[in-house]
Amino acid sequence: MLEKINNFAPYLEDIRRRLYSIALVFAGVFFVGIFSSPYILRLLTGLFDIKDVVIATTSPFQVADVAVDIGLMSALLVTFPLFVYNVFSFLFPGLTSREKKVFILLIPVAILLFVVGFLYGMAILYFTLGALASLNTSLGVQNIWDLGIFLSQLFLTSTLLGIIFEFPLFLTILVRLGIITADALRKKRRAFTAVAFIFVALLPPTDGISLIVMTVPLVLLYEVTIFINSKK
Repeated sequence: MLEKINNFAPYLEDIRRRLYSIALVFAGVFFVGIFSSPYILRLLTGLFDIKDVVIATTSPFQVADVAVDIGLMSALLVTFPLFVYNVFSFLFPGLTSREKKVFILLIPVAILLFVVGFLYGMAILYFTLGALASLNTSLGVQNIWDLGIFLSQLFLTSTLLGIIFEFPLFLTILVRLGIITADALRKKRRAFTAVAFIFVALLPPTDGISLIVMTVPLVLLYEVTIFINSKK
């Protein structure tokens, strides 16, 4: 038993080293995000300068709380691609030459999908929030939005969409490993569409237009996944 543990020791040490480096990066970006929060707040409020909307604080310490949230979200956004890279690089030595080529392609694709999903979420929220603000104004309702809730919903929705955009990559890996088949994915189209609508409905905002606009890309990505894996 001791011999088996010793055989795995180098791999465990490699995992520990990678997790330690990721933790250091996370902590560093976290503190940089906190101290950079005034600039990030100005940038976000400038980008989301929606007509007839006042973004306000509801307590003297809310800006400090928001600074911590910005640091946390910044750390998550930076370390997620780093985590993906470390997972791939850890598995890389044990792969065949063909599998290595696939993994080399997967790393930039995984990062690209996350970035596209995140930016897509930000864009959808910008136009959706503008439409909702105009609707509120037409009804005689003032738009005074809580700073903390506004930013948390903004980052939460965009980050979750970035992660969801990784789903085709996850399905492709399962297909390549032989766990599922493209035919099985094809048969589960309706189930996936229903699940996608339900999941997106749980994200802010909850209006019908944003529900459709955020769900359609997921369904299209699912179809692209089926198409690509049908060609293998």
